[in-house]
Amino acid sequence: MTRKLLQLAVLIGSVTATGWLLADNHKHGESKSLPPVSNAKWKTECSSCHTLYHPGLLPERSWRKMMSGLDQHFGENASLDPVTQKEIMEFLVANSADHATNRRSAKISQSIPAQSTPLRISETPWFVQKHDKVSTDVWKRPKIGSPANCTACHEGAEQGNFSESRIKIPR
Repeated sequence: MTRKLLQLAVLIGSVTATGWLLADNHKHGESKSLPPVSNAKWKTECSSCHTLYHPGLLPERSWRKMMSGLDQHFGENASLDPVTQKEIMEFLVANSADHATNRRSAKISQSIPAQSTPLRISETPWFVQKHDKVSTDVWKRPKIGSPANCTACHEGAEQGNFSESRIKIPR
């Protein structure tokens, strides 16, 4: 009888601990999604030319550098009026990888050396490590074009969802 009670206690303890750990991991941002963020001007201005990149994918210093050089934004003049530029920069900084509280942004931020200020998400050590098995030929496919085209393979990229279950690599 004592042995059965001990086994039952161990079983109940194990189930309880597992449930607690699973709940705790979910609570601390273990999902494959970045938290939803929104700013009307960011959405309108930035998505008018390219994929809407979640601010949690780069650190503050990268967003500040990018926003200070909009007259030469990857070969284009993306200049904004000062009020709009200030609003978007404040939004990007507040939600940047080094200010976000989710696990994915923290990993991205930690992967970037302090002396580095990447302007391309695809050049961050985190991105390189996550995409190390993607061949150059895949990036060159017409429906993909380059590593900058997140939405080609990640259906939920603009919403910050990079779940592996939602990856579909175009032929």
